[in-house]
Amino acid sequence: MKITAVEPFILHLPLTSDSISDSTHNITHWGVVGAIITTSDGLKGYGFTGTHAHLTSDRLITACIRDCYAPLLIGEDAADHSRLWTKLARHPALQWVGRAGITHLALAAVDVALWDLAAKKAGVPLHAHLGGARTNRLEAYNTDIGWLSFSQEELLTGSAMAVEEDGFTRIKIKVGHDDPNIDIRRLEAVRKRIGGDIRIAIDGNGKWDLPTCQRFCARARDLDLYWFEEPMWYDDVGSHATLAANTSIPIALGEQLYTLDAFRAFISAGAVAYVQPDVTRLGGITEYIQVADLALAHRLPVVPHAGEMSQVHVHMSYWHPASTILEYIPWIKDHFEEPANVVDGIYKLPQQPGASTTVLPASFERYGKSLG
Repeated sequence: MKITAVEPFILHLPLTSDSISDSTHNITHWGVVGAIITTSDGLKGYGFTGTHAHLTSDRLITACIRDCYAPLLIGEDAADHSRLWTKLARHPALQWVGRAGITHLALAAVDVALWDLAAKKAGVPLHAHLGGARTNRLEAYNTDIGWLSFSQEELLTGSAMAVEEDGFTRIKIKVGHDDPNIDIRRLEAVRKRIGGDIRIAIDGNGKWDLPTCQRFCARARDLDLYWFEEPMWYDDVGSHATLAANTSIPIALGEQLYTLDAFRAFISAGAVAYVQPDVTRLGGITEYIQVADLALAHRLPVVPHAGEMSQVHVHMSYWHPASTILEYIPWIKDHFEEPANVVDGIYKLPQQPGASTTVLPASFERYGKSLG
């Protein structure tokens, strides 16, 4: 199964809303930026990272795939994905210019494509190729109803619809107003509307500082929040450890961490309770497994951040024993041969061979962007 071609691509796919905002970002499209790897036996593996659909920075990722990684992959055996991950991630020239960021996003896309190929070659879904689903029930939590840009009325309507019509028992709501009292009032209104049995997580996207978070958590302690995700700046281990030690609200983070070592630092410091690796930010599936195993060794739950909108993570979460629930954002699912699908709040187990990353030809035709 020799690699004969590595073809980068960029897709900018529209959201389910015209635009959304959290405490630090505003977007109108989601970037699906990655590679199609073709082998000598005619198989094609698809892998991608998730971006905010900025064409200039997306082209940096595809340039890394085309100019740096493709020459190292052509002629190699695609089945050797662990060796190839090390070849790319530890290459002296590439390691010198980046162990995270652009090079890691590009590595993630390539690594997912190689795992997709491996599962397709075996003729089974990725979860089966990894060893089989350990459960027949993976619960979803809905993030798409809780954006900071939604008015309180929109937030209440969306939360109620997710619970009462779509069967979700878990939702996530964005926080991070300049005045945290606004967030408290919004959360109090949601809790009153959907009742005490629904689990509510919150996500600050790194906006606040430690004193603000401490005051907020003191105000929010009676709301029975499931976790507080990314309360502060993403790399600030010490402040997260201090907050974790002084609030009953569990801390969740990981979407902005790019390496196994970064996760080890937070876990060792007691700064995180829910570990949130993302195959699109880590070096793909290979490093994701290392992080998930690290969390398992510390008996911490793994709840992936869905930078690929759960197309891959549904496989990982059904398979890995540390995983409990999975984020649901339905922005891009209609662009894949086998979309990540939730029914009555439960993820359907994927059935097709591969990693559920095969993009529909019509989506390439309509939403594909020039690589420059």
